[in-house]
Amino acid sequence: MKWTDTQRIAEELYDAHPDTDPKTIRFTHLRELVLALPDFDDDPARSGERILEAIQQAWIDEAE
Repeated sequence: MKWTDTQRIAEELYDAHPDTDPKTIRFTHLRELVLALPDFDDDPARSGERILEAIQQAWIDEAE
């Protein structure tokens, strides 16, 4: 998985952290959770606010 796989990342986060409310998560913590996903394989330096926002929104959508 790469940073641009926002939907897949959101699905993986939803499955891995069902009790986490994605609306309240900070980007620093979100970044750590993404980097910890077993299938994630991208350069940590390539993450940015825009990508993290997209992942967070996709996770919110997945949770609803």
